[in-house]
Amino acid sequence: MMFPLVRDLAVAGVPVAVACRVLGFLKQAFYQWAANPVSARDWQEAELLNAAYNIHADDPEFGHRFIADELCAAGHLVSERRV
Repeated sequence: MMFPLVRDLAVAGVPVAVACRVLGFLKQAFYQWAANPVSARDWQEAELLNAAYNIHADDPEFGHRFIADELCAAGHLVSERRV
């Protein structure tokens, strides 16, 4: 994603319109992203990873199946292929 680059260039003094034109997208798309740079999906994924990390930290001797079971018990949607 090039939007963080546009933001950094703007801080350095490059106009947003120029950066967007050179990179090949509309400045409206940049401003839409800038209003909400972290999507709901990104937040959900971060919460899931944080929960998995906490479960592992509590019981580091258990493996991925235990962590998946604990995540499911806590109400997280987890998909695991069991062999």
